[in-house]
Amino acid sequence: MASEAINMSFRVDKNLKKEADKLFKALGMNTSVALNMFLKQSVQEQKLIFTPSVVAPKPSKELKKALKEAESIRNNPERTGYNTINEVIDALNE
Repeated sequence: MASEAINMSFRVDKNLKKEADKLFKALGMNTSVALNMFLKQSVQEQKLIFTPSVVAPKPSKELKKALKEAESIRNNPERTGYNTINEVIDALNE
C-alpha cells in the first residue's frame, strides 16, 4: 500500500527550530524525519511517547551541586577561578 505524502505547516520558535535542526543533524537525520518518527511512534503506541507533566523534574545531585557552586561564585566576587591546571583537573575529577 503506497503512502501519499502531504505537507504540514505549523509555527515554531525560530531558535527552537535551529536547535532542533542541529540536534537531529547530529543524530543523522533531518527535522522532517524526526517529526515523522515521533508521529509514527505516537500512533503505533496510541499515546504520547513522553509523559507531559506540570511538575518540574527533581534536580539531580550533580545539578544541585552545580547550582550551589554557581551561587557561591555569584556571592563571592573575589573568586576568579582556578589558580593552577591541577586545581582544574581536581575539580573535574570530583
